[in-house]
Amino acid sequence: MEENTINLNNNTGNWAVYSDERIAFVENLQNLERVEPMKLEHFLMMVCLRGQATVNIEGKTYEIRPHDALICHPNIILGKSSASMDLDFRCICLSKDYLQQLSVITPDNTWDVMMFLEKSPVLALTPDEVKGFCLYYDLMRSRLMGSPRRHRKELVDALLAAFLYEFSDVLDRYADFRQQPYSAGSNVFRNFLSLLSSSYPKSRSVSYYADKLCLTPKYLSTVCKEVSGETASELINRYVVKDIDFLLKQRGRSIKEICNELEFPNLSFFGRYVKKHLGLSPKQYREKVLGKER
Repeated sequence: MEENTINLNNNTGNWAVYSDERIAFVENLQNLERVEPMKLEHFLMMVCLRGQATVNIEGKTYEIRPHDALICHPNIILGKSSASMDLDFRCICLSKDYLQQLSVITPDNTWDVMMFLEKSPVLALTPDEVKGFCLYYDLMRSRLMGSPRRHRKELVDALLAAFLYEFSDVLDRYADFRQQPYSAGSNVFRNFLSLLSSSYPKSRSVSYYADKLCLTPKYLSTVCKEVSGETASELINRYVVKDIDFLLKQRGRSIKEICNELEFPNLSFFGRYVKKHLGLSPKQYREKVLGKER
């Protein structure tokens, strides 16, 4: 799926005022409207300063207005979007690896934070929060684009960590995401979620992930149920269905090609799987979703 992904090594280079393999700063979006969905490979936070935008995320449409923040975690699907002519915003993009290295917003309750942001990717900020975001943004941007310094990386890392702590405090206004005490189960769940989200194509077997993590399938499923309320199989299906939905929205791919790419044994099995989880056959689902985008 590389040709239909947005990551710091390709698409952001067309828009960013600064970009490297870890971080990008974006202030202008050219050709925002997209017919084909795109998979986001990094963490993104955009704050709207003026104007407005309409963004399609995972099939849902969101309006973004001044003082709104759009927050997207890796692996979400961006659909067709648009913006007003006077749109003014600031956007920071972070690679998955870089975000994990900072270890600020990756506590034991990562699942809760991720699920919250999936359901509520647009948050209303206070004027002070918008001002604080812009201050961090401008300072990090100036240090990265200015004259090289011996401790530039360490300086930007520290500024970014401070910004992420501020962001974590913003989330506290919406729900309690304080870090929970460490447990072996939560660590297993975190490792499973990381393995599942980064795998492609995704195996549909619990045993596959359990073997990778040196666990029994029963223990892995029990841990997932305790931490997230869903079994390992339910979580696997959630991510597999997301990949299916993404690929079926690609006009240039045949259903047989999608079936092969996702390593289903045959078209009949693939059709039953899609019907079970999406309620329609692959062909019917494709016609339905693509018909809405015309």
